[in-house]
Amino acid sequence: MATVYIPAALRELTEGVECVKVEASTVRQVIAALEARWPALQGRLRQQDELAAGLAVSIDGAISSRGLLARVGPESEVHFIPAIGGG
Repeated sequence: MATVYIPAALRELTEGVECVKVEASTVRQVIAALEARWPALQGRLRQQDELAAGLAVSIDGAISSRGLLARVGPESEVHFIPAIGGG
């Protein structure tokens, strides 16, 4: 199962849980599993059919540009992180 790390800013919604294992093959499924366990997360990680604005996902140390469609392996580490903009 993939290991998902909960961002510090959202841990108040997950009863302080920092990481959790979920059965998923895409980021969409990861988020669905998290929302099923903690309904208060709804709308915080995704908005409609995209990652929430200002949020990026890292899978096995690489930032994915595929959003909810990004593949997650059975041993993957998934981190939701604030997107960094520049200019």
